[in-house]
Amino acid sequence: MQRLDARGRGGWGGARAPRRPQAAWLAVAALCVAPGASAQDLADFDYENLSFRGVGVEWGRIAPTRVDPTDAWTVRVDLGYLGPGLRIVPSVTRWSSPFKRREVAELEDRVAELVALQTGDAPPSVDLGTIEWTDVAAAVDAHVVWEVPYDILTLAGLGAAVHVLNGEGAAINGTFVEDLLDSVTAGFNLHVGLEYPFSERLRGTAQARYEVLGDLQYAHVRFGLQFMLGANAPGEGPGR
Repeated sequence: MQRLDARGRGGWGGARAPRRPQAAWLAVAALCVAPGASAQDLADFDYENLSFRGVGVEWGRIAPTRVDPTDAWTVRVDLGYLGPGLRIVPSVTRWSSPFKRREVAELEDRVAELVALQTGDAPPSVDLGTIEWTDVAAAVDAHVVWEVPYDILTLAGLGAAVHVLNGEGAAINGTFVEDLLDSVTAGFNLHVGLEYPFSERLRGTAQARYEVLGDLQYAHVRFGLQFMLGANAPGEGPGR
């Protein structure tokens, strides 16, 4: 496969094209080992290369450790390539799901024990009913992108996120239990994915992710469409 580079090929907005796997990973290694990298290697990675290129909508399913599996919706923004083969994609994801029954039962036991400790009486019967947990996550992902045959782009990477978690339930609203479940938490993810350009302006996306935030982790598979408002980098479009 021939190496692609936007320079001298009519790249748009300083975009960098996807690379072959070896070249893409070497580009990331150059960033991670900055003291040993040449000035030219580091000059290839510049925030000035970033520009708004497109927006996508994705639907997926998550399988969390503490709540029931549920749907998740994502809006993503394509900012193009920070350097050769390294693309930056911010996103916002939202999901909402009830706690697993065992998690609610454990919380009920803790509340009962706390009441008994404060009153000196036997632990009361506590029924918290259904408790929903909602997460709105703002993330920034770094994709190492490379080309494979049949116009397919493959990617792997990691991302950092801020998760705003909100607990709700008829029995806990306005109580200290709700306060315990409401939080703002940092997290990270690892992901792999595929993209296929149906046309110069429309591409399909698919990702498998693993998200980690505090004592909650979940697998996340999602699919969607991205609408390109700017030009594709060389090597990204159909029939390349």
